[in-house]
Amino acid sequence: MCSPAQIRQAKKIRCVLVHDHVLLRQGLRRLLEDEPDMQVVGEAGNAMEALQTVFEQRPEVVITGLHIFDCPAEETERRLLHESPESRVLILTSHTADHPAPSPTLAARQTSASELLDMVRRTAAASGILQSAIAEWPADTTLPRNRSLTARELEVLKLLAEGRTVRNAAAVLGVSVKTVEAHKFNLMRKLGIHNKAELVMWAIQMSIVKVPVHL
Repeated sequence: MCSPAQIRQAKKIRCVLVHDHVLLRQGLRRLLEDEPDMQVVGEAGNAMEALQTVFEQRPEVVITGLHIFDCPAEETERRLLHESPESRVLILTSHTADHPAPSPTLAARQTSASELLDMVRRTAAASGILQSAIAEWPADTTLPRNRSLTARELEVLKLLAEGRTVRNAAAVLGVSVKTVEAHKFNLMRKLGIHNKAELVMWAIQMSIVKVPVHL
């Protein structure tokens, strides 16, 4: 008979992350593993590693950068599904006006962290012939000068991105909870971010906080 812990584990969406940008991969791992229903079971930085990892792990969802296989989205999906036919494929792209989406049927607007999590869940639950989806990931996260963060805002951002609560961050900085809440509000307003998951992703992408490498 399965224990409660085993039952919870069995219900998790097992994901493999494929991207040559290590920092982005680590950020995605942290984002996914903060969710109670998701688990990262493998990572790969190139096409060969990706195919081997997918074959070994047989994940529910493969999250991959479009450029990794240097081919159209449909061919990327075909190669991955050849190794694990029951998997689903979620493709990250950062297309711009100069580099449009590879296929009009797969084009997507810029995807937030919360939307990405929702796409992972919907991709895992998908059935039928179409097994892939595309999420547009920001190609440039640099802030305009008039939206630069203050030193205190950066301190608050770092603490929150490291997983501290607002109350704990206030204790570390020696300020009130209301002060930290105000800084958090200003951070989200300046960055155009709507939740803590997106705040963490932005901090990781900008190297404000480092994520330990998972072996």
